[in-house]
Amino acid sequence: MDQSRYQQGLDKLMEYTLTSDDKISTHLKISEDLKDIAPDVSRYMIEFAYGDIYSRPGLTNQQRALVTISSLVTQGTEPQLELHINTGLTSGLTPTEIVESITQLVPYTGFPRVLNALSVAKKVFAQRHVENH
Repeated sequence: MDQSRYQQGLDKLMEYTLTSDDKISTHLKISEDLKDIAPDVSRYMIEFAYGDIYSRPGLTNQQRALVTISSLVTQGTEPQLELHINTGLTSGLTPTEIVESITQLVPYTGFPRVLNALSVAKKVFAQRHVENH
């Protein structure tokens, strides 16, 4: 079946999206929030990021989530980091894998960004009622 880029992206996005708790940050909420100001950005996110990039072969959803989390930590983008720690958990990453990946970045990005990222992770883990063992 030949899926449209949008549908392919939406299908892939749903593999990363927790829908059972409306307090959790998701791409669907972001998409809804953009409808009145920048609806095309929402479409680009779904078609390009998830339809074209996340749907490529070669990496698992968990590997993609770790790469994304690592990139966001190095950029210091905390709202997006919160979102992607959530997507990482939904894709099957454990809290330990997330914490260790963030910790691995200390020599490359420094303590301030790693400490901020760990604070975000702690917040997400509490929201999701998961513990880092």
